[in-house]
Amino acid sequence: MAKQPEENTATSKEKMLRGSAWMTAGSMFSRVLGALYVIPWMMWFGRERGQANALFAIGYNIYSVFLIISTAGIPGAVAKQVSHYNAMNEYKTGHKLFRSGMYLMVFMGVVSAAALYLLAPVISTGDKDAIPVIRSLAWPLLVIPMMSLLRGFFQGYQDMAPSAVSQFIEQVARVIYMLAATYWIMQVVHGNYVTAVAHSTFAAFIGAIASLLILAWYYARKRKEWDVLAENSANELNISTRDMLLEMVRQAIPFIILDAGIVLFSLVDQYTFFNMIDDFVVGTRATFNGLYALFAFNANKLIMIIVSLAASMAVTSIPLLSEAYTKRDFHDVRDQVDNMIELFFFIMIPAAIGMAAVAKPLYTIFYGYDFTGTLVLEFSAYTSIVLGLFTVLAAMLQGLYQNRLAIAYFVVGLVVKIVIQYPMIYLFKVFGPLVATAIAFMVTSYLMMNSLNNMFHLKVAEIVKFFSETLLFALVMYAVCIGLQQVLYLFLNPASRVQSMLVIVIVASVGAALYGYLVLKSRLGDQLLGSRIAGLRRRLRIK
Repeated sequence: MAKQPEENTATSKEKMLRGSAWMTAGSMFSRVLGALYVIPWMMWFGRERGQANALFAIGYNIYSVFLIISTAGIPGAVAKQVSHYNAMNEYKTGHKLFRSGMYLMVFMGVVSAAALYLLAPVISTGDKDAIPVIRSLAWPLLVIPMMSLLRGFFQGYQDMAPSAVSQFIEQVARVIYMLAATYWIMQVVHGNYVTAVAHSTFAAFIGAIASLLILAWYYARKRKEWDVLAENSANELNISTRDMLLEMVRQAIPFIILDAGIVLFSLVDQYTFFNMIDDFVVGTRATFNGLYALFAFNANKLIMIIVSLAASMAVTSIPLLSEAYTKRDFHDVRDQVDNMIELFFFIMIPAAIGMAAVAKPLYTIFYGYDFTGTLVLEFSAYTSIVLGLFTVLAAMLQGLYQNRLAIAYFVVGLVVKIVIQYPMIYLFKVFGPLVATAIAFMVTSYLMMNSLNNMFHLKVAEIVKFFSETLLFALVMYAVCIGLQQVLYLFLNPASRVQSMLVIVIVASVGAALYGYLVLKSRLGDQLLGSRIAGLRRRLRIK
């Protein structure tokens, strides 16, 4: 009996690694594709690309909030509750929850789409050009709630493949439409850039339809298997549809707030930056739009690729922790929390520091050579570690039914952000919002980590040791990459997109190989990946 917790932990670790791998792959492919489209998209806007950039960012920031409200945190709540019922062998209850949730999602989609469309003039920050862009984003709100519920249901069964595949297909369809529409409007008929941006944002609707069709196909394939589980469930719970929906909404509220965390911080920037920067920098609205786009769109678009790594881990952790917590297996809970934090450091730190190392060629490829833009991207890459840590820690607290704590700590961080926003912009100008965000999320993450340690007595010494070694290897990688990059720029033009691509390929390959070698040589990843990484070390003949 003494070995049972270890067996459970091994099983949980397998599920965590498999789920994280699927979600990371899907998220990475979709994020990379979502960033690559920027290169031709910006070129086709020509001289108006800065204004188009800012307009796109304004529309999407507002849309992101409505999107989270329209889904009402239901995907995360459904994944959590379905996993909870499945752990109790109450599969039929989980099915009932899914059916009830679908009705709620249709209703929420219609209401949120109508609200966004009608409120567009009010929430457009006084920019009339933003109104058609915001209204074009009302359409995807009709579909995405249903799509998100299906993803949450799959995740409740710890099946991450449908979510990952549908996420990628959604992005492919979206990018194809927005590039085709933008090319036609700007290059063929030489139309207005506002119309082109509106079609670019409407592309989210096309992507959502494609994703929903993929998920429906997966659901049809899995339905017989799930029906068998439902027929053999315990059926000891007798919960009314009304109570089930109320419980789902109650569980969803923290997801709404915390899923919107990074977006709410972005909205603080959107509604304060222009007035605050005007106190310290002389310029027109177009000048401030350009500065705002540097961190709110340009850098943010790229760092969200690596923040999505943390989001993928967060999605995986919620149902696993919920299942272990339901079974009162606190040994498994502690091990899962330890493993998830270490996995986060193992992936996120080298990814963020690696992006910082190649900030110059990366920014040049996407947006053209810009000294300030490069510095903003490099600093944003560092802040992405804190954003990702908040995402993972908040998800773990939710999976462990510590919703009030998670919300309270987030509110503390939001208050810190608002209070220090003005002095940070005074001190650091365009970097000010990023500094304020980093400090605020550091405060929140510390409070969350401390709370988890108090509840489950984490192996803090092991986590700190793992973090230190990971950071050391990442910094060695950074130093080598920066040195190699400087050597390459003796022969290559930093302002050339093609030559910048060559620099990234060479530097990123060397950096990844070096970090991989250090991890294998030191056996840093063995405790996370076990026999897999040991086998890889043997094949590469690294002692």
